[in-house]
Amino acid sequence: MSQTFTFAILGDSAVSGVGDYDQAGRTRGWCHHLATAFQGVAEIIQVSRPGAKSDEVLELQLPRALAFYPDLTAVVVGGNDALRNDFCPQRLYDNLRAIVHELRSHGSEVMMLQLHDPTRIVPLPRLLQRVLKRRIDAVNSVYERIVQESEVLFLRTRNLPNVYDPSMWHFDRMHPSKRGHLTIAENFRQMLSDHSWRFQEIKFEEIADFSKREQTLWMLRNATPWFLKRSFDLLPAALYLMSCEAISIFWHRIFSHRR
Repeated sequence: MSQTFTFAILGDSAVSGVGDYDQAGRTRGWCHHLATAFQGVAEIIQVSRPGAKSDEVLELQLPRALAFYPDLTAVVVGGNDALRNDFCPQRLYDNLRAIVHELRSHGSEVMMLQLHDPTRIVPLPRLLQRVLKRRIDAVNSVYERIVQESEVLFLRTRNLPNVYDPSMWHFDRMHPSKRGHLTIAENFRQMLSDHSWRFQEIKFEEIADFSKREQTLWMLRNATPWFLKRSFDLLPAALYLMSCEAISIFWHRIFSHRR
């Protein structure tokens, strides 16, 4: 393995580093920690963007990354696809399959990450939990199809020890905390080491908690605009799906009672 490699990062906030910040407030994330541990020189091609969907990754991010002929590529996208009215698992599958095919044909190792179950740590109405869980599970089912068909290093996040411990998650409960990012980086390091990549162990840094004021400011700057956008997009679909879920539960109880 060469002592210099190009590491491309494609996807959304799950791979761009949200939840892990340096002292200047810049995002880092598990890809940063993984690249830092490489025994050599890592050139990072960061094209991921919070809010990105798989269409963007395929049409915009992928060509930019391929121009650098990456040796290793992280691809994590699908959460934002799932939080849209027009979510289509088949379209997500087609996009991810094309992305992986192009990367593999250009000689890149590909890493992918299973999405966690946010309903385990985010307080939500029960019907909304069921809708959200079903959609995130659909995204993960797409990943499983890709993994079965292609040579991809896939980290099953939900199998990690203590994965739903609050210390593993940013206070928005949708992104890993610094500890979570470091844990993901260490697990990928172990997987890559088994494939002849040379990495040092990930250094777990001292982790400072956000103050209440910092948490409030972060939520106002980031979570509020996100929520407003989704209110015009996902909310109508969520209300419809929750209504369908409620009707389904009602009829199930009726027929169960009659039996």
